[in-house]
Amino acid sequence: MNKDTAEKQGTLYIVATPIGNLEDITLRALRVLKEVDLIAAEDTRHSRILMMAYDIKTPLISLHEHNEQERSSLIVSKIRAGTSVAYVSDAGTPCISDPGYRLVNFAMENKIRVVPIPGASAVVAALSACGLPADQFLFCGFLPPRENKRRRFLESVRDEGKLIVFYESPSRIAATLQAVYDILGDRQIVVARELTKTFEEIKRGPISQLISEWSANKAKGEFTVIIQGSVHERVLLADDEIRERLEELLEPGSVSVRDAVADIVRQTGLSRKKVYDIAIKIRQFPEK
Repeated sequence: MNKDTAEKQGTLYIVATPIGNLEDITLRALRVLKEVDLIAAEDTRHSRILMMAYDIKTPLISLHEHNEQERSSLIVSKIRAGTSVAYVSDAGTPCISDPGYRLVNFAMENKIRVVPIPGASAVVAALSACGLPADQFLFCGFLPPRENKRRRFLESVRDEGKLIVFYESPSRIAATLQAVYDILGDRQIVVARELTKTFEEIKRGPISQLISEWSANKAKGEFTVIIQGSVHERVLLADDEIRERLEELLEPGSVSVRDAVADIVRQTGLSRKKVYDIAIKIRQFPEK
């Protein structure tokens, strides 16, 4: 690309927008949205609410997960011809559990300047108010929607020492908290709901306490969940020691296999699969 072509190109701005309260937008973001030639939005209907609130009359075009590949080519061709474009998702910072990364990637491949305009983010907002040390954390986006995959994912982060942060939908929050309790144990957890909105809630406590709250209430709004990292070393037990502990828990009329396995996993940090396999053998082939 020669110098003249580079000078004629526009710029792609990645602009963070409010996650709820419309006042949570920077002066720089407002200026950029007014000055660019075109705004690409995840949902133009949603973005028009913000544009109307701040009298922004810049034309809008949609770019969402279903048309991102096609629209990215169109938008990059416009930028190469001299059009400056801002991209906004429905709420918060684009490309973080939101569409936009394909557009950014395509722009970079075409040597187009990409400028981030920082602002609201549900992850950062929740971490700032969680009261747990947040110098290191693992952000997981949305957990897998299917129960078996979700539980396998939680197994994979059981020994993670950093804070574990993820998003969850209201329809799955109760089941997810139960899975967290079963696999990670009764750790400290922060559940933030409807951040910056009218019915904002931020609750912290042992997982066992918050499970009962969200199981009893019909949850509304999107959730950001923060879980305390692993706080104990794994206890190494031989298979016969695991079997002995399970047999004590699985005496007739006591607890279920699932609860017995969860109890030992919480106490020892051992693999749930390993403990579960031994429990099943006890049920199938009890010692005489």
